[in-house]
Amino acid sequence: MRNIPNYDLYGESARPPWYDAFNFEWIVERSRPNAWHIAAHRHDALLQILYIRSGSGHVLIESEKLAIEAPCLILLPAQTVHGFVFSPEIDGLVITAAQRALESISKAVSPGLVPVLQRPALIPVRSAIGERTLMPLFGLLEQEFRGSARGHIAAGMSLMIALFVQVARLTDAVSSTGATVNDRRAAQIKRLRELIAAHVREHLPIDFYAEKLGVTAAQLGRICREELGHSPLSLVNDQLIREAQRDLVYSGSSIKQIAHALGFEDAAYFSRYFRKQTGVTPKEFQAAAHRDLSIN
Repeated sequence: MRNIPNYDLYGESARPPWYDAFNFEWIVERSRPNAWHIAAHRHDALLQILYIRSGSGHVLIESEKLAIEAPCLILLPAQTVHGFVFSPEIDGLVITAAQRALESISKAVSPGLVPVLQRPALIPVRSAIGERTLMPLFGLLEQEFRGSARGHIAAGMSLMIALFVQVARLTDAVSSTGATVNDRRAAQIKRLRELIAAHVREHLPIDFYAEKLGVTAAQLGRICREELGHSPLSLVNDQLIREAQRDLVYSGSSIKQIAHALGFEDAAYFSRYFRKQTGVTPKEFQAAAHRDLSIN
């Protein structure tokens, strides 16, 4: 990840996570000066949500290049690698907010929203919902951002929570039943993902993660299968492959160097592992990604 630019807002050096609570701008404000092209980058502490009212283009999310079909929402949690190419006819907006602040508020008022804030997504929106429900919220957010009335930051963050309630409704991510169990399990899954992200290159056994979460390996397996439909090992493999794909696309390192950085002692074994998980070799993936993910 060392070669992926890390910005506060695109083109600006990263600042401390609590420097700004939220930012509002129309997409043309930043994309027009950049010839409608926002190169791949990430934000360590900031979440972004875009609403595309009309126009078209492509969004790069990690190793996927997705077509933008308006109207739609694009959700990009902190640390998600992303980039854009917009058509000159693009009409839409982008809101940038402190991820940790939103998660903290969500935990207090609606814990079921937290998983929504943590998953990248491209969400189709019916025009009626966009114009009647979302645009009024965006209008109020812009008003609070551009104003200086007392409590405008608090009002803006409250509106952000209201916005994510609408996002959750659109994705059916918040269930009205079994909230206590679901919230506890959501917290366990979130912590598991954090542990995997921190230790995946160490190739630790599933027992390690289960012990950190205070459950048995069997219990952890059941939680993952029931909540996600996947085993804990699948989550570990997914994270390891995701990091391998990032390094292959962005790092400029050799495959041998990438294998070593990912904790593989042997580049040949890494290549076999990568092919088993993805169906292609690291070299084949790298060549295809440089061709297909290019948004120049």
